[in-house]
Formats: sequence, structure tokens, C-alpha cells
Amino acid sequence: MRGVSENGITTEFPLEGARSLYGATKLSSELLITEYCELLGVKATINRCGVITGPWQMGKVDQGVIVLWMARHYWKKNLTYNGYGGRGKQVRDILHIHDLFRLVEWQLHHLSEINGKIFNVGGGLSCSVSLSELTGICEEITGNRINIEPVAENRIPDLRIYLTDNSSVFAQTGWKPRYTAPEIMKEIYDWIKNNEDELAFILN
Repeated sequence: MRGVSENGITTEFPLEGARSLYGATKLSSELLITEYCELLGVKATINRCGVITGPWQMGKVDQGVIVLWMARHYWKKNLTYNGYGGRGKQVRDILHIHDLFRLVEWQLHHLSEINGKIFNVGGGLSCSVSLSELTGICEEITGNRINIEPVAENRIPDLRIYLTDNSSVFAQTGWKPRYTAPEIMKEIYDWIKNNEDELAFILN
């Protein structure tokens, strides 16, 4: 299938057909950026990011689920596995904000070289986890086991799996993510622990 490699989804993946409202807003922004580049000479590059996470992301169910997962384990609160039989088998690659920062900093200094380019940017296959695996990492780091209720019904438009193929951005910039999933989760845990009083009202 076009746009699918052994490492995940490439920038050649077809964009035709219906998508979520969330996805449609992202694609619309890409079209607007392209028009600004063409009509006004604005220099820009587009990064299609995977799941971005790290300390200081105020995690909630619809945004920031990685931080939310650690926070619920830290404070021993309940969670749910939603969809696909309620087994926690949905898989995403996760990207530490520091890794993304390194790329954006490079891009700002080399914008003429990559002007108009579109890149898929994520943690990639080596930094991917299912929700079930994420639970295991959180349990190991916190020492806490929490109740996770299975909800079998699928939620539209949730995908069972998404992995970012970073080969294009690596080929043109030399960038690749450095953080592993356990390292990301440990850093989030330390951030919560060191700022527990301030974060309890928001994340607890």
C-alpha cells in the first residue's frame, strides 16, 4: 500500500476521503501554509508529528494521554481501555518534546534548504508502545497498580495503530529521536513527583 513501510506511515500516505474533524483541521492548516509559501514567499516547513509528550504537558483524556497515564498511576486513580475489545492494544509512537525541539532548532537554521518540505516526525517504531505496555511501564516506575476498566466499543475515529516513518526527515536533516519510551515515562514521573503540590490540582 502506498505510504506504508515496514517502519510505519510515510508522507506518501493517501489523504483522500473522510477523516476526523481534528485531522481535517490539521490538513487545512497545511494547505494554508502552502498557499502562504507560494503567494507571499513565506519560508516554512511542515512537521506532521506523532504523539508529543514530556514534562509540563497538562495531560487529559483527549490531549496528553501519555502524561495522563502516568499521573493516574502516580495518584492511584482509575483509567479505561477504550475500544478494540478494551484490551489496551492501541499502539502509538511517542515523541519527547526535547527531541522535537532539537529538530525545530535545526530547521530554523536551515530553512532555505527545506523550504516547502513536509516531514513525518515521531518517536518511530523504536519508541512505540501500546496502552497495555504503557501501563506496565507506569507500574514499574511508580510501584502502583490501578484499576483499568475495559470498554469494548470502538470510538470513532480512533485508530488501533499508528507508527511514524521518520526516514524522510532523517535523510534530509540527520535527525532522529533519542529518548526511549521508558526514559520518557521516568522523566514525566520525576516531574510530577518534584512538582506534586502544584500539579495535584490539575492532574489528580
